[in-house]
Amino acid sequence: MCHNPYILIVTLRMIIRVPLRFEGSKGEKTLYALFDSGATYSCISEENGENPEEIIKLHTPLRLATASDATYMEINYRTTLDFYHEDVRLSDEFLVVPGLSEEVIIGAATMQKWRLKLDFENDRVIVDPRVAKLILINLIKKD
Repeated sequence: MCHNPYILIVTLRMIIRVPLRFEGSKGEKTLYALFDSGATYSCISEENGENPEEIIKLHTPLRLATASDATYMEINYRTTLDFYHEDVRLSDEFLVVPGLSEEVIIGAATMQKWRLKLDFENDRVIVDPRVAKLILINLIKKD
């Protein structure tokens, strides 16, 4: 079995930027989120000031490839945040990235998890509140 220490984070970019409200145990904050189908993971900038949730140190740092050839970054922290789009509550893990060019990036894994669709013609994100409700109900039933 091959264990590749590198994880590709950027491929073909299809992006939309919208303001979202983020919540955590320390409060809430509105940040501009870039919905990027070319980013694998969701990320939050380390430079956003006070994060609405505690950040957790990774036991083993992640080494991620960037868009630049042969350039990698090491990620040492993550956090979990709730966020709202059109009053629908969503949640996921975010890698805390130093020097991130955006306040927040919502990656493909989060978009797939919540079945979010990007409407590039109208520059908007489509979320079906019934899907979010069903996923949350299923998560609660498993506990």
